[in-house]
Amino acid sequence: MFVLDYTDSALEDLAYFRKYEQTLILDGVDRQLRCEPDNATRNRKVLDSNNLSQWELRIGIYRVFYDITTNQPNVTIKAVGYKEHNKLFIRGKEYSL
Repeated sequence: MFVLDYTDSALEDLAYFRKYEQTLILDGVDRQLRCEPDNATRNRKVLDSNNLSQWELRIGIYRVFYDITTNQPNVTIKAVGYKEHNKLFIRGKEYSL
């Protein structure tokens, strides 16, 4: 089992969403990343090199960006956003990877 750790920035990203959306995102993170977060699946993928994170988790239109530390085992949630078409938004502002 991996320990889920949210950065302060990720918690601020979550606060941007409505309570229902926050619950949906947190449940998805818990279900998808507690066990084997380093296995690529239909909803999890390794990102090309960028300054945000190593991995992306897709929960509907929402995107969770995270890094994995396997020696502890720890998952650090770094950012939470949503996608509209091919554009990523974090806290309502467009973000490019």
